[in-house]
Amino acid sequence: MSRELLLLVDALAREKNVGKDIVFGALELALASATKKRIHDEAEVRVSIDRNTGAYESFRRWLVVPDDEYVNEYLQVPLSEARNDDSEVESGDYLEEALEPIDFGRIGAQAAKQVILQKIRDAEREQILNDFLERKEHVVSGTIKRMERGSAVVEAGKIEALLPRDQMIPKENLRIGDRVKAYLLRIDRGARGPQIILSRTAPEFVSKLFELEVPEISDGLMELKACARDPGLRAKIAVKSNDPRVDPIGTCVGLRGSRVTAVRNEIGGENIDIVLWSADPAQFVIGALSPAEVSSIVVDEDKHSMDVVVDVDNLAIAIGKSGQNVRLASELTGWNINLMTQEESAKKSEAEHAVTRVMFMEKLDIDEELADLLIEEGFSTLEEVAYVPLAEMLEIEGLDEEIVNELRTRARNVLLTEAIVTEEQLEGVAEDLLGLEGMTRELAAKFASHSVKTRDDLAELAVDEVTEMTGIDEERAKDLILKARAHWFE
Repeated sequence: MSRELLLLVDALAREKNVGKDIVFGALELALASATKKRIHDEAEVRVSIDRNTGAYESFRRWLVVPDDEYVNEYLQVPLSEARNDDSEVESGDYLEEALEPIDFGRIGAQAAKQVILQKIRDAEREQILNDFLERKEHVVSGTIKRMERGSAVVEAGKIEALLPRDQMIPKENLRIGDRVKAYLLRIDRGARGPQIILSRTAPEFVSKLFELEVPEISDGLMELKACARDPGLRAKIAVKSNDPRVDPIGTCVGLRGSRVTAVRNEIGGENIDIVLWSADPAQFVIGALSPAEVSSIVVDEDKHSMDVVVDVDNLAIAIGKSGQNVRLASELTGWNINLMTQEESAKKSEAEHAVTRVMFMEKLDIDEELADLLIEEGFSTLEEVAYVPLAEMLEIEGLDEEIVNELRTRARNVLLTEAIVTEEQLEGVAEDLLGLEGMTRELAAKFASHSVKTRDDLAELAVDEVTEMTGIDEERAKDLILKARAHWFE
């Protein structure tokens, strides 16, 4: 038996391409399962196989539990009883009793066989998957083996992967036997073993297809920086050259459009815009909105948004069908893009200037003319007036040193007063509110003035209440509330 066992382990390990330890483990579980059939289904059995000789030993095990928790005689033994056999035993330990070799019989042998086959099957599947992942193949190419409730099971070599219905390109009609390519989206590890999930709608799929078609990317001569998609309709990719001799857009297009056409054919004829990536966010956004022409652009880094001004004639092109162009540009760049005409931009600018003008006039105690002069020179906050270098302010026509010093002094006094008020308002504010991601001391002070002093106080508020209290936009208010409520679900 011992020699036969070692030969069996060696044969299974070679045939299924799995480690011998995995086979030994499966055999131990199988022998334990068969032994239980001869004792009791609830009994716990441990089998140990000597890896060198093939000899095995069987043990029946009981878990030591406190006397008041003893409920199952087949699995447990009371602590007081266990100490009669071993005085040093503690709760949580196991008591073992060696078993005599048992004749398994036909049923026991069949059960053992089933356990071995299942464990070997699982180990084989895991090994095949690991081998596949080691090759770092992000794009899977295979044949549709069968359809399951609208989803496709794709056979790629020795592995099977699932292409769900929602990861197929809209209006795509895939049939059994079709050759398909897809992006390896994730691996779901469930009770039935690891399952590879594929996608043909992920932006990464387009990126990887270009990497396959454009050798310059793998050579490091150029990079594909970002991708945004409306699957089946349109995609935008951003490319950057690492070599001044390489034109990144022309390289991706290929001779007579061969490279971009090959990618388009794979994704159902989806239109692809190739955009030149830029480290300058404004320039990047201008390129991403092509073919629309941009007149001017205003960047708001605090809100991570841009006001993009286009001519009336270009507005429809910039927006695109159902807002597609501006949406994809926003996804590609990572910036919120607000499109507007020259007239709308002027109105918004005037409204902002009016607010700033009133603030300067009230807090600095100056007339409208001087407030307008500061605004025209690019000043929008008291901090800028207080701390912009003296030399820069003296360059402004109409301001002498006396006026500049007075403005700076008044601005600093106002800021100091506001800081003192803020600190007074923050008295009694809980650390869990101050430490909330996205919370500032100024914002916390505004909440405190409305008796909102803890994280739970904020969590109980509605979005409109937060915006009314603080003046922040709805998106930021919603984000703060969700973060304040997060600990409720932990």
